Amino acid sequence: MKMLKDYDISLFGLKEGISHFEYKIENQFFEAFNYDEFFSTNVLVNLEFVKKSTLLELHFSAKGTVNVACDVSNEAYDQDVIGKLNIVVKFGNEFNDDNEEILIIPYGEHQINVAQYIYEMIILAVPKKRVHPGIEDGSLQSPILEKLKELQPNKNKNLNEIDPRWEDLKKLLTDKNI
Repeated sequence: MKMLKDYDISLFGLKEGISHFEYKIENQFFEAFNYDEFFSTNVLVNLEFVKKSTLLELHFSAKGTVNVACDVSNEAYDQDVIGKLNIVVKFGNEFNDDNEEILIIPYGEHQINVAQYIYEMIILAVPKKRVHPGIEDGSLQSPILEKLKELQPNKNKNLNEIDPRWEDLKKLLTDKNI
């Protein structure tokens, strides 16, 4: 993970107060995590790093686009990504990241790597169900969408009409009660 060394922040070189870091995230970043669901990535991450005497505050914000496949049509499209993440870093006897908002690192630790937090923030900023905007507004023309329309159940069917199989099953119930 040599590439992720760019995301190391040295704690000893920083004075108390606010420092700003900016990261341009592209596909190589996600390749380091073996994540291949994005065809292309263009996300800008800003990190406001607040160093205090007893703790650190990390305020991440991300904005950009990722090119993904639509879950309905499998067509590629650019999905807007906007994410925020706040983490408090405290010092303790041993490393502990059980709490998602508080990270405990050992006393004497001289650097912190923020790559994992950037990765998680961007992944969680992408919606679970990815739908091409052209499907929502009806402008996308695709052979897959035409096939889905063909296979869609007929909505003109009479809703009051009861399937004859259910009638036969109801007879079994009434015959038992005799």
